[in-house]
Amino acid sequence: MNLDLDQFNDIDFENIGGWPKLVKIVFAAFLSVCVIGASYYLFISDSIDQMEAEQQKEIQLREDFETKYRLAANLKLYREQLDVMEVQFAELLKMLPSENEMPGLLDDLTFVATDAGLRINSLDWDDEIERDFYIEFPIKMSVVGDYHQMGNMVSGVAKLPRIVSLHDFSIKQNDAGGLSMDILAKTYRFKEGAELTQQANKGQK
Repeated sequence: MNLDLDQFNDIDFENIGGWPKLVKIVFAAFLSVCVIGASYYLFISDSIDQMEAEQQKEIQLREDFETKYRLAANLKLYREQLDVMEVQFAELLKMLPSENEMPGLLDDLTFVATDAGLRINSLDWDDEIERDFYIEFPIKMSVVGDYHQMGNMVSGVAKLPRIVSLHDFSIKQNDAGGLSMDILAKTYRFKEGAELTQQANKGQK
């Protein structure tokens, strides 16, 4: 079939039936392409976008399911770990001094320092510091001795049954040729009404 372009120059759109056969075939093919393209953008394109959105939802749901499955599978382990942490927390609370035991801490520190061979220049409470859930009780200490005795005192404080932390060490040589050490000891107590677990509250009693 020879393609004669002159056939397309004199086509009459009001007399489609009189078009040459080749022109009818080309026009029909062009019209089919237009219909297919319009159908794609009107129907198929939206369906593809919707399908892709559903695929993304499926992926997200699968990831959520896997995450929840792992959590459910490990729920027993998490509960066991929580129970262990509550027990440990209760044990720590037992190591905090109660209100009635606070005055006795000065006696404990005095004993530890003198037992290590140190001479105490001063030992007294400083202003308490309130935190969110607990209160710090600083104790200012000033002692005289040698390095070995000071080390023994630090070890003795660590062995006390109640939690006492040591801060702000300052060691200098005094006029007599010995060593003076200023140190800030801190102990802690939970605020009244602070939210604790039931088991932790039992541990503090």
